[in-house]
Order: sequence, then structure tokens, then C-alpha cells
Amino acid sequence: MPRHSQPRRGSIQFWPRKRASKFLPSVNWNAISAQKDKKGLLGFIVYKVGMSSCLVKDNTPDSLTKGQKIIVPVTILEAPPLKILSVRFYKNNKAAKEILVANDKELKRKIKLPKQQKPANLEIKEDYDSIKVIVYSLVNRTGIKKTPDIIEIALSGTKEEQIEAAKNFLNKEITIADVFKDKMGKEGLVDVRGLTKGKGLQGPVKRFGVSLRHHKSEKGVRKVGSIGPWHPAHVSFRVAMAGQLGCFTRVVYNNKIIAVEKISEKNINPQQGFKHYGKIKTDYVILRGSVQGPAKRQLLLTEALRSTKKQLKKNYEFLELR
Repeated sequence: MPRHSQPRRGSIQFWPRKRASKFLPSVNWNAISAQKDKKGLLGFIVYKVGMSSCLVKDNTPDSLTKGQKIIVPVTILEAPPLKILSVRFYKNNKAAKEILVANDKELKRKIKLPKQQKPANLEIKEDYDSIKVIVYSLVNRTGIKKTPDIIEIALSGTKEEQIEAAKNFLNKEITIADVFKDKMGKEGLVDVRGLTKGKGLQGPVKRFGVSLRHHKSEKGVRKVGSIGPWHPAHVSFRVAMAGQLGCFTRVVYNNKIIAVEKISEKNINPQQGFKHYGKIKTDYVILRGSVQGPAKRQLLLTEALRSTKKQLKKNYEFLELR
């Protein structure tokens, strides 16, 4: 009989395994913007509604179900509009100047704003490398909460194109259609960044997938047999131990966009509302498959960092929810 060998589950790449400090993660925008030729924002704040089944028409080339109606699992995300809070100018990868452009009363729930605000002027004479915008979500239009979520999002294109895009978005509401409407259909891939569902303190069996010990083992079955030698008298961080599980920052790559719609034009709300969420009141986006987090969790949609040919060629025509 060959010797049974089972490698330890739970990647050591993610360390330390503790709760994330913020809901919306930081993003390496330079890596994303270097691959994109589109103009405008490279991300958008959304809120997870839940999962459902969706009837779609498969238009994928060379697919066994091409031209047929199929049912696929989908995730529904509500996307209230965004507004620009401020514009940051970067020099040598450091923020050198920031101009405040918004002073809405919803922001007072989150940050401290000056009583008097000067008119925004983006005509900067100094030489900067790039600009990014700080945006906040108008989440009070949904049924989730009133406090907006704030995050920095990059603009693609040259420096002149970035300034022009920022001017077009000033004092305007930015919808999900302005950012991802052209991504529907053949090339609609996005990455979803956010926190997973929190599970609290868990043991090494659930946390790292270690095998259960023999039922007659001393001092417990759901634990590791040895946490290290006598000498050196030190417990390595590689040993599977009990601790925090969930509420970690993770990225789900290459999610296919099936639909980007307004609730006023295509109402998908059940009569009793979605479970643990309620009814959608603003725009929404439908993605194929599942994403991390519980209902009402804020997530960040970004342009696909490393799209694959297999996901790119998939093409679905949205028909209805089941």
C-alpha cells in the first residue's frame, strides 16, 4: 500500500489570518489601468443582493448549447449612483495635491467637512503624473443604510484624458451604466473585490482542512497531533491552529456580466423582496456564478485584471430570473 499523503490546506500566502481592517479593499490601480484602453472610471461600488437562477440564451461560439435557452446560477448586485468627493493629483506615486469638490450632508455621517468650500478648479499648472478620484456611494437611496461608502478609484487614459473625464463627472451622478454598460455581452468581464462572510473563531479542521485523528486519540480528535519539536522550543506559524475564519479580503476574477439594468425599466423584484435584503430600488448588475460575502455586503467591481480566453468568448443574452 502506498503511504497516504495529504498536503495541508489553507494557503500560507494569506497571512496573518485575521479580520480585515476595512470593508472595501485597496486596489493596485496601476496594474489594471496599464492594460485598459477604455476611458473613464475603472471601478464601481455595489451591494450584494443575493443569488438566483437566470434564464439566458447561450450565444457562445462552439458551445454545445449555442442558440438554446439555458438556466445558469447568478448573483444580483445593487448599484446605487456614485458622486465624486475629491480629486487627487499624484507625482512619483505619491499624492501631492487634493481638491475637494463635494459637500453633501450625507458625507457628514462619515467624515468631517469644512464649513465653507471653495469652487473646484481642476486647471492645475503644476506637472503631475496622474489623477485619481475619491468617490462615495449614494446608498441612502437603497434600503440598506444611510452612511455612504468612500473609496479611491483610478481613471484610465492619458493625463489629459483623466482630467477631462474628472471634469465630466464633477457634481454629477455616475451610474453603473456609465462604467460597465459597454461590457455587456461578448467581453463583459469584471473582478469582484471585497470581504468574505465572517465565521468567527474556528478550529484547525474547519480552518485548514486537517484530517480528524483516530477516535481513541488523547486530548481531542479535532486537533493536530503535534505542534512542533521540543527543541527548538518554538511553534511555527505554519502549524494549523484555531483562530479567525472569514471576513478576509478576497478577489473573484473574471466574472461574466449578464445584465446591467435600471429597476424602473426592468423590474426583477419578487413580490416579497429578496431574502435578507429587501427590494432593489436603484440600478442593478447580474453576474454569472457566485461572489464572496453575505447579503448587503459592499463590494468593488473593477475592470478584469487578467482576463482568460475561455471566459471572454462566453456570451449570454439575459431573458428573465427564475
